[in-house]
Amino acid sequence: MTGFMRKGLALGLALLPSMALAQTILSEDPGLGAGSLGSSGTFTWSDEAALAPTANRLEDRILGDRTPEAGALEATAPDTDITLPNRPSEAPQDDAATVLADSMVLQDDQTLIAAGGVVVWYQGARLVASRLVVNGASGDLTIEGPIHLSRPGAADPEAEAVLIAESGQLDRELQDGIVRGARLVLARELQLAATELTRTGNGRMTNLRHVVASSCQICASDPTPLWEIRARTITHDAETRLITFDRPQFRAMGIPLAAVPFSLTAPDPTVERRTGFLQPEFRTTSSLGFGIKLPYFITMGDHADVTVTPYVSASRTRTLGLRYRQAWSNAVTEWNGAITRDDIEPGETRGYLFGNALVDLPRGYRLGVQVQAASDRGYLLDYDITDADRLWSGFTLERITRDKLFFGRVGNYHSLRDDENNSTSPAQVADVIWQRSFTPRYVGGQALLEWSVHAHRRPSDEDRIGRDMARASVGVDWRRSEILPGGVVGAALAGFDADIYRIAQDSRYDDVVARADPMIGAELRWPLVGGSDGATHMVEPVAQILYSPEGGDDDIPNEDSRLIEFDEGNLFSESRFPGWDAREGGLRANLGVTWTRIDPTGWSLALTGGRVLRADPDPDFPAGSALSGTSSDWLVSAQYDSGTGLAIANRALFDDGLDMSRNELRLGWLRDDLQLSAGHLWLDGDDQNTAELPDISELVANVGWQIRDGWWGSAETRYDFVADQAQRASLDLTYRNECLTVEMGVSRRFTSSDSVNPETSVGLSVRLGGFGMQEDLPGTVARRSCMR
Repeated sequence: MTGFMRKGLALGLALLPSMALAQTILSEDPGLGAGSLGSSGTFTWSDEAALAPTANRLEDRILGDRTPEAGALEATAPDTDITLPNRPSEAPQDDAATVLADSMVLQDDQTLIAAGGVVVWYQGARLVASRLVVNGASGDLTIEGPIHLSRPGAADPEAEAVLIAESGQLDRELQDGIVRGARLVLARELQLAATELTRTGNGRMTNLRHVVASSCQICASDPTPLWEIRARTITHDAETRLITFDRPQFRAMGIPLAAVPFSLTAPDPTVERRTGFLQPEFRTTSSLGFGIKLPYFITMGDHADVTVTPYVSASRTRTLGLRYRQAWSNAVTEWNGAITRDDIEPGETRGYLFGNALVDLPRGYRLGVQVQAASDRGYLLDYDITDADRLWSGFTLERITRDKLFFGRVGNYHSLRDDENNSTSPAQVADVIWQRSFTPRYVGGQALLEWSVHAHRRPSDEDRIGRDMARASVGVDWRRSEILPGGVVGAALAGFDADIYRIAQDSRYDDVVARADPMIGAELRWPLVGGSDGATHMVEPVAQILYSPEGGDDDIPNEDSRLIEFDEGNLFSESRFPGWDAREGGLRANLGVTWTRIDPTGWSLALTGGRVLRADPDPDFPAGSALSGTSSDWLVSAQYDSGTGLAIANRALFDDGLDMSRNELRLGWLRDDLQLSAGHLWLDGDDQNTAELPDISELVANVGWQIRDGWWGSAETRYDFVADQAQRASLDLTYRNECLTVEMGVSRRFTSSDSVNPETSVGLSVRLGGFGMQEDLPGTVARRSCMR
């Protein structure tokens, strides 16, 4: 979650790792793609130089509707079942072992004595000892240590279970027997030291007497681990991968802290999913006070699970949360919800439900189902669910091939903002888009044909503010490029768009409006490449001239093109309007040049500049905006990539008098010990699409850094320089060593409204290593130093 939406306090010591702790590590997506369950705001780092986002990411979707998104739907990976082979007591004659030793002596033709650097390989197991005596009659082995034995039958013997002992007696399969002075090491994480170890059940059950268990490094000079669990006996089941503690006692730095007079069970370090309690979460916030969450995880086979989470605070809330996940061979789904009674809204039942599903259909189609509902936005923030303020529920259907695209959706929007009225905002929305790229038979080049249908409805029946609309459109774009003398690349452009609108409940417009917009154009590019001192320079001036008749857009209400951007991505576009309701018209020229330098040491620098010229001003662009008048503002951008993780990008818009209307700076720096993403956005309020808006000057930054070995810090902030206050801020510290992870954090959300108050959250989480599989975290792991 973002810094001000922290999970809060989670103290692993409260239940002890010796309980049946369930594991919920999520694994790879089963090939079904990404889904959405509301906004998580999680910042994800990649292994490439990252530039800070300047707004919530809309994903690579066909329609950017600005409803917040969550992480991809994930399916839990099936358990890796390990079944020990049921070998007969008498092995076949050719079931031979390989023995390597400094010396081997055969006594009485039946007793083999191997001594000095003994290594035995037998059916996947490896035994290392100083002396080995094999009874030829029974096949039993008497072993003198130090002994090192990997478990037979394991998928990864070195990683899963290793037995270290002083001496022992085992059967010929190296499975069952008695070992003295033993240490059992599981997955190179958890150590179990005992005076005596007995293995039974063809190697499945390992029983240890008078045991100490810990995942901490133990030094000879200081044998007391940071934490340990002592028990009369500990049993490890190699098939179920469960550890059972008989009357365990928990100690920290040798001091007893807790004990129970009965047996407890915990998963070993190889377990990903297991029914049982998850670590509790203690959460303290200014709105809810102190409370505790106690999740209980239930597996339903390899492909489904349920998590039930009661949440109780001392005086303010009683909440029951539920999560259900399931994956099939061609589908995946996840549902999250909660129901609450609290003192924030006395006498009211509050809650939310977020659900998502993706289904692969025949012929490459994919069906998506999404449900997002909440009693109020304050609930989503109070209970650390999401910072979403607009929700969407509905169905999507898509199919994408090499040359065709189909996308359809139908659903309902619901706004949680205090200043938005759901009855007068487009609520029910439907879209269908079909695109096909092809090469025309007679004229060549590349063409794109598009059909689209859109409809939206406002619940209000009042004139004007309850306007409903429907649109059907067809469009075709064509482009053919040729290389001209001198290396100039010329292109001919053409396009045609036609729309028919049905407008209801707005007396200012006709009920049915039709429109057709042809476009022709030409483009010249002159790519030039040179070099000096080993560096490569590329310069490309571009001139694009376009013409389309000035349309009658005044007859059509502009519903989908009110937010207009001007950047490198649309400098050479036929229209800067993002939707269908408005299009650029008239005679215009898009002019620009790009220079790129690629250095042999790995860094690169790129500069782009350009502007748009028009014969006549386009009235659809607001007066004073960057694209208004006969000439647009100048667009200048620069990108720098060090090749070693540092990336800087800046984009600016300014007029002929060098008065700047927009400047955007982004910085990303990614190293093993530093992860930085920051961005600053400045907008002149007088230049925005709607008059009388204030200036915007905001800083967004996320940073994580390695403070020292084992210590990782992270901070996040969003600061509004115009209001001279932060919108949110957080600081988190994580300490990790080989057996313990401690997370501490404090966050503050400063925003407020009629339904949301500022909130401060403080959290602490402690988790012991060695019980259940744990995810990797950024930064290094501290190691205990042993003095020799």
